[in-house]
Amino acid sequence: MSKLEGKVALITGAGSGIGRASAIHMAQAGAAVMCSDIDSQSAEGTVALISEAGGRADGMGLDVTSAQEMREAIKRTISNLGDINVLFNNAGVGGGFGWDQTIAVNLTGVFHGLSIGAPLLAERGGGVIINTASIAGMIALMTPPVDEDAETEADPDAEAGIGAYVAAKHGVVGLTKQFAVNYGGQGVRVNAIAPGFIVTPMTAEFRAEQAGEDFLIDLHPMGRLGQPEEIASVATFLASSDASFINGITLPVDGGYTAR
Repeated sequence: MSKLEGKVALITGAGSGIGRASAIHMAQAGAAVMCSDIDSQSAEGTVALISEAGGRADGMGLDVTSAQEMREAIKRTISNLGDINVLFNNAGVGGGFGWDQTIAVNLTGVFHGLSIGAPLLAERGGGVIINTASIAGMIALMTPPVDEDAETEADPDAEAGIGAYVAAKHGVVGLTKQFAVNYGGQGVRVNAIAPGFIVTPMTAEFRAEQAGEDFLIDLHPMGRLGQPEEIASVATFLASSDASFINGITLPVDGGYTAR
């Protein structure tokens, strides 16, 4: 039997990158998947890929900063796909969106999934919640060295963006632990994944120039960036019964970044 046969998963941020790869991977493992994204068309694109491969999926638009929309997404998952067993709080933005929006999406959005999803899963007999944290939720991010000969001044907006991203992801790690403790005894496992730099649209700007990509690669002892599918396979594992005694952890999937 496939790892997730008979399970139903709701994935946020499923329109691209890690979310899309995870939706496809969980569908391949037997799950029916509700693909949600702020961009409903991209979510439907993921649904099409799953359906073409013989999987079962549905799609919808979802702004995770709205608690009401999160409630409706869970209700729609149950209504359209028959159940909910796995919630993957994956939606996120980079630090270029400013403090308020970065915190709203990357931290408050995860909190909405946890605070609404955990008690509902407990009432339904248990389930799994996975959060996308980051290496930035475990250690500080390395930034390119400052060119002392350059005449440009440091960009305060960029620094605030990095700070917001790091603060949000550290918060996700803390929320993961707290909800794991609160709901583990009610059959709800809560874990997080901390990816390194992954080849997704979110990192495209950093990778646009060779120097930027080389800088990111050098941060990873394995000498390369990660692929979305490498995060997706870990998400599927954590969602499965193979991880039945794993609760409250943040698992680095980072090519050795945090081991330095």
